[in-house]
Amino acid sequence: MVLTGGQLLIAQLRREGVRHVFGIPGVQLDWAVEALRESVGAVDFVVPRHEQTATYMADGYARTTGREGVSMVVPGPGVLNALSGLATAYATSSRTLFIAGQIPSSAIGRGHGMLHEIPDQTAILKSLTKWHAIARTPGDVAGLVNEAFAELRSGHPRPVALEVPPDVLQGQSDVSLHERAGFHAVMPERNEIEKAVALLRSARFPVIQAGGGAAAAHAGQALLEIAERLQAPVILTDGARGLLPSLHPLVLTGLGGRAVFPHADVVLAIGTRFLDAEAKPVHSDPKCRFIYANLDPLHFGPPRQEGIAVMGDARLTAQALAAALLDLPSRTSRRKDIARVKNWCDVQIRRVQPQSDYVDALRHALPADAIVVSELTQIGYFANVAFPVQQPSSYLTPGYQGTLGYGFPTSLGAAIGNPQRRVVSLNGDGGFGWSMQELSTAVRYRLNLTVVVFADGRFGNVQRIQRRTFGHEFCTEVFNPDFRALAAAFGVPFRRAASATEFGEIMATTPDQGPLLIEVQVGEMPSPWALIHPFVPPLTPPPPNPLGAPQAVD
Repeated sequence: MVLTGGQLLIAQLRREGVRHVFGIPGVQLDWAVEALRESVGAVDFVVPRHEQTATYMADGYARTTGREGVSMVVPGPGVLNALSGLATAYATSSRTLFIAGQIPSSAIGRGHGMLHEIPDQTAILKSLTKWHAIARTPGDVAGLVNEAFAELRSGHPRPVALEVPPDVLQGQSDVSLHERAGFHAVMPERNEIEKAVALLRSARFPVIQAGGGAAAAHAGQALLEIAERLQAPVILTDGARGLLPSLHPLVLTGLGGRAVFPHADVVLAIGTRFLDAEAKPVHSDPKCRFIYANLDPLHFGPPRQEGIAVMGDARLTAQALAAALLDLPSRTSRRKDIARVKNWCDVQIRRVQPQSDYVDALRHALPADAIVVSELTQIGYFANVAFPVQQPSSYLTPGYQGTLGYGFPTSLGAAIGNPQRRVVSLNGDGGFGWSMQELSTAVRYRLNLTVVVFADGRFGNVQRIQRRTFGHEFCTEVFNPDFRALAAAFGVPFRRAASATEFGEIMATTPDQGPLLIEVQVGEMPSPWALIHPFVPPLTPPPPNPLGAPQAVD
């Protein structure tokens, strides 16, 4: 059958299992969009109001469904608008395909000033993806789509990009489609597993830190088996929240890690860079031995302390370790020790008000399977260490990219991919301003999405840093719309709260269908940073380590 390049593009996406494409139509994409029209019901084209939102939606969709997220925009300004979402997906190890339009093939690189032409668009995309290609003929399209998905389903999960010029989309070919790309996880080397197992068997107080790579690989069950056999506490990074339930007796956040790491004689760091926000090792002690399990060899070496390097998929690595520890004799339970650490964390968390009350109200109002997208706002920062997460793929952050304004558009993709689950987007009024027009998208697609805006009329974190650094503030105020009127303009139901109690009552009575905008009026809040980053001086001294001095622990 003779098909256009656009038809081959969409047909191969269907073959790969794609159900949604996020993007905005434009002249260079006309033949791809026409193919999407022909495929309505098999592949749905979801159209937001800004290209930036398209890549964010693909990321939120991918990280909460386990399926690849696909976005598509026009070249030049469309691509440039979409890059922050692509950068965030790169930072969070998200499986997304970015389909970028191009200028006509014959004009690429010639500087003719074609519509939407920018110098070396290809180089820009290569810098933010693990794989990139450009289709030169209609016959290339299906094979390159298949290759893109092979890359997404093997090695380090990161975005890939495919550029398709308009003449390639319009041209015709009788090239056949390809079989769906399979998943090819990297198996760890047996000798490295044996070294790691020997070290874990000898450990007096092993500690596990799991990161976003472990979450992306769905390594939770195997890690739980390892932790329970070793009676090892598991520290979950922000990117791994929900990999294991927060309520499990051995599971801690990074705050709890501060109490247990000083006692560790062996640390298993799996699917994590094992570096803090200052690029320093999370833990370093000459007496401690380290096992680094990761797909990326960059995460084995300095500035980290020397250790055993296990290169491989986090789930396969964890399964191999768990199997090799099956005959390990029962160890004395550490549940009481970790319960004291959890209480130590709670004492510090309760000191930070009103953030603690808001996080409590949110958790109590939501079902266990709700998806929370945490924006860079005072409540969001605090929630990263204080909000209990009970299920995998249900708590999203922008990772080390720290992309202000990512939250609301990312939650739209999560809601598209999870129509039966409640999705909550936590925003400050600063970050919400990046994409408030996307209330239109929430209404258009009738998304089950609760959008919360904590409004204090300022970029609060910037203000705090300026005061600490310079003794004054400058240009940190934001001028907000009337949020009730904004919601009404888009036909979105609206509620307003002025306290954690009111907020909790609204959240508890919110229907599980359709979008809702909640404005929460707040004032200046105390800094949560000392709980998030160990290098930030605390406002009040933390309680003594509940486990005592390291040498006192059996």
